[in-house]
Amino acid sequence: MDDLDAEIWGSISEDDGSVDDEHPVKKRAKRLYLPVSSQWFRESSKETGFHQSARECLQKIRDLLFQHQWQEAAEYMISYFQTLEDTTVTRQLLASEVIWRLGTEILHYHPNSNPEHFNLFYDQMKNIGVKTYLKVVCLEHAFHLLLTGHFDEAKQHLSIAESWRYGKQSASQADKVKLIHAYRGFLDYFSWISKKSASSRDDDDDQDDVIDNQEMHSYFRQASVSLQEILKQPGVWDPFVISYVNMLEFYNDEDGALSVLKEYAYDSHFPPNPNAHVYLYQFLKGHGAPQRKLIRVLEILQALVPGHELMLELCSLLLKSDEEKDLEEAASVIFSLLDYSSWKQSLEAWNCLRDTMKIIKKKRRRDLITKQWESRKDWWPAFHFRTHHARMDFEQSEELIIVKAKTASLLNGHKCTYCRRKLELFEHRDEYVERVNKTVKRNTVTTNTTTRNTVKKNKVKRKGLRRK
Repeated sequence: MDDLDAEIWGSISEDDGSVDDEHPVKKRAKRLYLPVSSQWFRESSKETGFHQSARECLQKIRDLLFQHQWQEAAEYMISYFQTLEDTTVTRQLLASEVIWRLGTEILHYHPNSNPEHFNLFYDQMKNIGVKTYLKVVCLEHAFHLLLTGHFDEAKQHLSIAESWRYGKQSASQADKVKLIHAYRGFLDYFSWISKKSASSRDDDDDQDDVIDNQEMHSYFRQASVSLQEILKQPGVWDPFVISYVNMLEFYNDEDGALSVLKEYAYDSHFPPNPNAHVYLYQFLKGHGAPQRKLIRVLEILQALVPGHELMLELCSLLLKSDEEKDLEEAASVIFSLLDYSSWKQSLEAWNCLRDTMKIIKKKRRRDLITKQWESRKDWWPAFHFRTHHARMDFEQSEELIIVKAKTASLLNGHKCTYCRRKLELFEHRDEYVERVNKTVKRNTVTTNTTTRNTVKKNKVKRKGLRRK
């Protein structure tokens, strides 16, 4: 193993930092991400001399990476490989993951590294990090290949990993094999997208279209099998779900797509996922579903994320209904949305609240507003209606401060702090505009007077010249 370490980490430092034309210097990241737990850097009273050396070596590597000293970090990595000889199983497992993450970071930014170094390092980690191979090493290597434009190689690595076997580890990592299988299907989906785009551009040759369609359908079948399998496992599978639904919609299987989205959103075995309800809502809306169905989907989303942007659409849908309970729910939805600081200066949200309150007043149900305000009257004034809020709202939009002032007067009385400050701001603005107008007018009068005097002087001069 030591020989292979030296081959990888020694070969990238042969030129002592010089850069070949074939391997230009890579751009450095603005911020380095080092996923190493801080516990690895803490000194322990029970640590041996070996553990102390390993901890200090790791600390040194981390410092060098922060300083972008890739060459020195690579040299220390050769020493850090000794941590794999630790007899503690937990430490040995963590060491293999740390080596993989730091090693790939160095190889990615070192000016003398090349794809061959990555492949050597990957093959080495496949053997020494068997417990983390599928979930960490294999997937992250595939992501690296994709980022560097090696799509086919990434797909090939995932295909090989699907048949990976290593004694008892094979059974314990069966769920991870399914994840690898899903990602390979995800790449089949991208191949399908590529063929679909090529087919839409080439309209001349019918024979080529037939071949492209056959290849497209082949990728569709391969991707479908993989994606269907992972969707049977409880989890958050957003990109897989969206890709599968896109393909089903392309082939006009709307019922199949709707079934996938409903199962993903409502299956109790899956963890609560707001995105699942967003995808279902967008699908139903795009296919002209009845208003009541859209409301039901958004009501579940509201229970999960009361501050979601789609709550504005839910409120709008509820206001269109003639049922009184929907009007009460609309008030609850929009007040809950404005409980979140991210909506404090949203003109759309405050317009929605104003419209809701107008309809409630028109239907003589002021009690619905009182019900919502009762639980907020102690903290909303400080949260929304202070003088500094008025100044910020005025600077952002005059329309915003007008709408908020009208709402504040209805909720807190027209003599509230926010309303008074709004009047002051507009008075100051009007005074300023008046001063500017007077200044402009005065300057204009002065300019005109000067011009007339100059014209008179010129006339007198001309008359004097004619007399001479």
